Amino acid sequence: MSRSHRTGRRVGADDRDRGSVTAELAVALPAVVVLLVVVLVLATSVGTQLRCADAARTGARVAALGEGPGAVEAAATRVAGAGARVEVAHDGDWVTVTVSRAVTSGPLRAGSLRASAAAVAWAEP
Repeated sequence: MSRSHRTGRRVGADDRDRGSVTAELAVALPAVVVLLVVVLVLATSVGTQLRCADAARTGARVAALGEGPGAVEAAATRVAGAGARVEVAHDGDWVTVTVSRAVTSGPLRAGSLRASAAAVAWAEP
């Protein structure tokens, strides 16, 4: 005789597999969530890196036009956003603008990840 539930129906292979599907989902779901978080942090990192590169190029253009370090930092900070660090270094006729900014993912903090970019331009006299 086969086993049966209180309802009187037979216990089949589908009933026994139902628990294993739940267990597999319980194991796989955290992995999917971690993967999603990693993808979101990487996407935010790429966006921050692009903003830093644009800000460094903007700062280098402003410096090439002969503006002072204050104007260069203001222009680069405007493009990179609040919280960006802007460094301006002169080497003869060349100026290097380096912009770095912490990577933030909204409520998710990416820890100590920082995006950074530099641009070099010839400063006009």
